Parts: sequence; structure tokens; C-alpha cells
Amino acid sequence: MVVWSSNFRSIVQPSLANILSKPGVIQAIRKNAGAQVRQMSGHGPRMMEIQPSRFQWNKFKDNLHFYSLLGAIPCTLLIFFVNIFIGPATLTPIPEGYQPKHWEYHRHPISRFMARYIYPTPQQEYEKTLHGLYVENEKKLLRFLEEKVQNLQRDRRDYQGYYYRPTTARNLRISKDAADYLESLWGDN
Repeated sequence: MVVWSSNFRSIVQPSLANILSKPGVIQAIRKNAGAQVRQMSGHGPRMMEIQPSRFQWNKFKDNLHFYSLLGAIPCTLLIFFVNIFIGPATLTPIPEGYQPKHWEYHRHPISRFMARYIYPTPQQEYEKTLHGLYVENEKKLLRFLEEKVQNLQRDRRDYQGYYYRPTTARNLRISKDAADYLESLWGDN
């Protein structure tokens, strides 16, 4: 069996001498001797530098581009088609007895839509402003009252004594119940 495998090897794999004996092989080897040099480790100063991962940065950029285009493309198409097919409003006379709605004063269809369904009405804004002014006025009046009380205390030399404790109706009721109970125990002595 060993003989067969060695014979097979000599038939299939010709020796190096047989290959080099062919014409032109040695010249081709000499011609391409410096053509390709493999740069394995230890050959030259090139080394792999360890760098921090850029995975999160690349993922952030990909998500930013994806979601911005996910919103930008439909918005652009919506604005384009609204401008093409609907267009801006034209000024016409108001019919008798008709009270225009607050969103009908806007020219562009998108701003009309936003004024109607998204933003509060001008009446609501006005009433919120009035409420804010009312609250600030009440605070101002309370500050004036507190300043007046402090001035009167200073002028009359009146102050809260060290024994003073602010009380509520609940405390008064408990104290009165306790006094009534003690009076009932002592009697008319």
C-alpha cells in the first residue's frame, strides 16, 4: 500500500526540479522577485492602533438621518401638494350676517389648519392674560396689606408675643371640650 501511495505522489505532484527545468520559469521568478512582499507582523513600523469604538456615533448619525427624513419627506410632500392643489386664500367680501371664525383670517391653508385645531383661540389667549393680570393684582394687594399691618405694628409697638401661637377652630373646639370636661368633673366647688 505504501508503494502505491508513493507512486501516486510522484505522478500527481511533480518535483520542484521538474518545474524549474521548464523554459522561462526561472526568468519569470527573477523578474517578479520584488513585486509582492507580504507585510506580516514584525515587518516594518506599521502597527494596529487601538481606537475607541465609533459604533454609538455611527448609530446616532444613522438614526438622526432616518428619523429626520422620516418626518421631512412626508412634510415636504404635504406642503408641496397643499400649495399646488389648494393654494392661498383670496380676499372676498363678507356676506351680511356672517361672523368669520378666527382661523378664516389666515391666508395659507396649513396656517388655517393649525389655527383651527392646534393653537388656542385669541379669545382664550386674551382671557388667560386677564387671569394672569388678576392674580398679579391680588398678590400686589396682599403685599400692600401685609406692609400696612407691619407699619401699624411698628407705630403702635404691637407685636406677636413669645407666647402667641396661631390657632385654628379645631384647636379652640378641643380646648373648649377639655375645659367643659374638667368643669363637669370638679362641679360647682
